[in-house]
Amino acid sequence: MAKDRNGQDEFIRPIRRILIGLLILFLLAVFGLWRVDSPRVERFRAALIDRIVPNFEWALVPVTQLANMANNFESYTRIYDQNRELRRELQQMKAWKEAALQLEQKNAQLLDLNQVHIDPQLTKVTGQVLADSGSPFRQSVLINVGMRDGIVDGWAVMDGLGLVGRISGVGETTSRVILLTDSNSRIPVTIQPSGQHALVVGDNTASPPLEFLENRDMVRPGDRVVSSGDGGLFPSGLLVGQVVESADHRLRVRLAADYERLDFLRVLRSKPTPKVTDPGGLIMPPGGTDGTAEGPPAPGSARDKTGGPAAEGGGNG
Repeated sequence: MAKDRNGQDEFIRPIRRILIGLLILFLLAVFGLWRVDSPRVERFRAALIDRIVPNFEWALVPVTQLANMANNFESYTRIYDQNRELRRELQQMKAWKEAALQLEQKNAQLLDLNQVHIDPQLTKVTGQVLADSGSPFRQSVLINVGMRDGIVDGWAVMDGLGLVGRISGVGETTSRVILLTDSNSRIPVTIQPSGQHALVVGDNTASPPLEFLENRDMVRPGDRVVSSGDGGLFPSGLLVGQVVESADHRLRVRLAADYERLDFLRVLRSKPTPKVTDPGGLIMPPGGTDGTAEGPPAPGSARDKTGGPAAEGGGNG
């Protein structure tokens, strides 16, 4: 076995040397052919290229594919960078959109604060919400107006859309507002157009129920709910919300105020309603229609002739 293997090696080595020598000669010939500067050799080179190169297109396929892959990778890198830049710009645009929506809603609320028609005798103080101390058991907010602004406990508080609650606790520079959704809130209201009276009773939910309705059959979902002014707690006519019917067929109020965005609140300076001690004085003031007090009858007047003191004196004479 060792002798056969040595024989094969002695046979392969000369062949390998011959092939290497032929390859070197071929390369030298090609080199010399391409280095010779002669018109005849140039024509031969052109004919050789036209004859051989088209037949070697299959050999150029890997090179072409590698070049295309390199180009595609560069394009993918550019597209990836552009996509990342567009994503960053999209995130910025979303942030700007959210800020624009918040500014638009705040602007609408501020415009509503100036456009809501209320009793001209009522003046208002606008304050900003400092903190929301709401909890599952207490619904209230803190605003930055207090005794220095003349705020009094019990005054009504509105946003740009409707009634929010009432003042419950006044400090020197801040006040606490108990919301209509608080369980301690009881607001007398009138339901329009039926004119039914009821109470909006807070139960720590977004839609407080209507209690103590006079006639439930006269109330329909969608009816307007406004403050009635009963008890002198709130002025009458302040918008509270609309009647809705819950899943358990209970009438509730969808509040008009936007409790999700309580930024600016308006405190209404309401004056106490004067007590009426003489109902008849509302129709006929004392002293007659002209408002003057009645005096003794003048001599010779109709009253003097029909039953006054002068008539009695004439009878005695």
